[in-house]
Amino acid sequence: MSETFFELRDVSRYFRSKPSLTQRIVTALGRTGPPPALRAVDDVTLRIRAGEVVGLVGESGCGKSTLARVATGILPPSAGEVFYKGRPVTELTGKDRLNYLLKVQMVFQDPYASLNPRMKVGQLVGEALRVHKLVPKNEVGERTRGVLKEVGLDLGYMDRYPHQFSGGQRQRIGIARALAVEPDFLVCDEPVSALDVSIQAQVINLFMDVRERRGLTYLFVSHDLGVVRHISDRVAIMYLGRIVEIGTAAELFAKPAHPYSQALIRAIPSAVTRRRRAFTPLKGELPSALSPPPGCAFHPRCEHAMPICREVRPPLVQISPDRSAACHLHSTSESV
Repeated sequence: MSETFFELRDVSRYFRSKPSLTQRIVTALGRTGPPPALRAVDDVTLRIRAGEVVGLVGESGCGKSTLARVATGILPPSAGEVFYKGRPVTELTGKDRLNYLLKVQMVFQDPYASLNPRMKVGQLVGEALRVHKLVPKNEVGERTRGVLKEVGLDLGYMDRYPHQFSGGQRQRIGIARALAVEPDFLVCDEPVSALDVSIQAQVINLFMDVRERRGLTYLFVSHDLGVVRHISDRVAIMYLGRIVEIGTAAELFAKPAHPYSQALIRAIPSAVTRRRRAFTPLKGELPSALSPPPGCAFHPRCEHAMPICREVRPPLVQISPDRSAACHLHSTSESV
């Protein structure tokens, strides 16, 4: 699994809010400039190897979902480049561009909003096959039935509508829709967060089974560290639009290097430890992406903050063969 299969290189995604009437008047008078850009994703580099699962973790509002949408081509990056199998996505045209859009599929967070309520299950799952003529017309039904069976749904469901299913069943339909076009990379954006806990484990196991059968690569976005630990080979921790640590799941959970990673992992409930672990909540709130703090964005909440943290943004540096962190505590290491 050494090949870099998918890469986000120095990727940023900014949003500008629409100025109010007052702001437009003030700008026209030359009193101020345009409103500041919201830095949802800020200079992120992430390399994903063929066949692995990379978990992407962080608090709500840190930019995880935006990064997922940039990876799938739903949103273009404001800066940086996306590479698929070594080729810049911006250079792909015609059939190559279509192949990228089909091979990189997304499973959305909300199974209630991501399915067209006016389409039957068979239509939902087989739509891309028909539109892009991926299989002969008379084979669409067979492919659809096969993928529904693969995700554990009864073939009699093909003529039903999404509102007739539970949340877990709807998410399976969403997974089937993604698998129908034979992707090799799935971007999963909080795919179990809207489900009951009893159903989450079933869907996670489905993802793992599908990966083993098809040899898929995953970017698995979640705020649930327990889920990410269970499914991921490597884990990236994101804070305020930037990746602050990335490493193997085993190493990162055993000994997190970044103070933010340490705080997140301390907050994981443990039912198996003999001694009760002290819970030290993070102080303060997640800063606004419209006006991030200078230097390290985490320094207002960090118990190890030093003067340099308030002035210089730390680069992501390699601290072991497969581990990197963006923290001045490790600033003597080599930048990646």
